[in-house]
Amino acid sequence: MTAKEVLIYLARRIHTTVLATADAQGLPVTAAVDMMDADENGLYFLTARGKSLYDRLSRGGFAALTGIEGADTMHSVAVSVRGNVREIGSGRLKDLFEKNPYMRTIYPTEESRRALTVFCLYAGTGEWFDLSCRPIERFSFTFGGAADTAQSYSITDACSGCGACAAVCPQECIYTAVLPAVIRQEHCLHCGNCMRVCPSGAVVRGAAAGAQ
Repeated sequence: MTAKEVLIYLARRIHTTVLATADAQGLPVTAAVDMMDADENGLYFLTARGKSLYDRLSRGGFAALTGIEGADTMHSVAVSVRGNVREIGSGRLKDLFEKNPYMRTIYPTEESRRALTVFCLYAGTGEWFDLSCRPIERFSFTFGGAADTAQSYSITDACSGCGACAAVCPQECIYTAVLPAVIRQEHCLHCGNCMRVCPSGAVVRGAAAGAQ
């Protein structure tokens, strides 16, 4: 899936997310926020100018969110996104109400909608995490020109081929038929077991010279 496809999935399929911002003291604050739309330019959501969420978004210009779809933990997809936000005003408000008609029940009149403004999360990073697959499926993505800062583990040329890492991998995603061994990133839980047990210190967090 492309970044655009994941963002559209988040807006249309998951829709309701828990969004985190920072207060004036730099402490995290969460709020349930619906993602109203998505396109190649990012995610769109709205809030009222009188809410404290509006103040936090305007002051910090940054947000992080997670949405989950599924009947239970082992049949769920989670999408997490973090990045820069900016207010784009009421220009897209009519369009967002047409795509999310339930908003007319919350703000039934044109006058009541004057309090609303639209924000766009326009540049950031994200992760797709699917627990319904065996082994699990995960991948990271970027959009809006943001740099990729995804966590990962890699195995360097210091690998001796002992197989200790594969023995403790909960998803059996370490391929040891080659030297150095290879971690299949699309199935990795990022638990760190491989780095903990490697006797050669060959497992490092993130990409490294000589890593596969």
